[in-house]
Amino acid sequence: YITIPICIILTHNQIVTVNSFDNGAIKKFLNSFQKRHPDKKNMMILKVFEKVVQNFMEFLKEINHRRNQYETSLYESNSNEDLLNLMRIQKSLVYFVTALRGNEMLMMKLERSNFLGLNEEEREFLNDLIVDTSQALEMANTYTNILTSTLDAFASIISNNLNSVMKRLTSIIIIISFPALVAGIYSMNIGIPYVHSPYAFYVSIVLSLIASVIISWYFMKKKWF
Repeated sequence: YITIPICIILTHNQIVTVNSFDNGAIKKFLNSFQKRHPDKKNMMILKVFEKVVQNFMEFLKEINHRRNQYETSLYESNSNEDLLNLMRIQKSLVYFVTALRGNEMLMMKLERSNFLGLNEEEREFLNDLIVDTSQALEMANTYTNILTSTLDAFASIISNNLNSVMKRLTSIIIIISFPALVAGIYSMNIGIPYVHSPYAFYVSIVLSLIASVIISWYFMKKKWF
């Protein structure tokens, strides 16, 4: 999700909107308001603001639903694709927070300066829009904080899993190194006990197994496996 600006040009008898892409808020406005009160220019502008806020609320709910889906999938698979999807959602929420904060400041400035010359009914409607925008901004901030905490938690989980894997691999290497050490000693060309015995091979095997079992028991006791 990205956000795009809407330029509204107000003349004496016309309202012109300029968009770089198709905008769902403008389409909703044209389908729901234009034919009913074309003479109330101020209310038409406020209705555009209303459709924008409604669009933000709808997309925020959809983003939160997708976030829950990706989190559930990530709990089961630890897929990189799910992590990337969560990062894309986080990026979208940053766009939403920035846009909603700008819209809130714009509406508050319109309320203070009364640049459009709003009547009492229109000012009450604008106040309601400011409240709705503040709620949408709070919702976006909440979702952003939840997603940030979730990503941090998953990063810690991945780090812990990596440490556990490395610990197991290190333990396995240590266990394997003792038989290799015994075999290396008995392969030396020096005087070694039982080197000329017909049971020398079995002695080295038994010593290797005993050492491996002792080390394995120690690691299991320490819960390294």
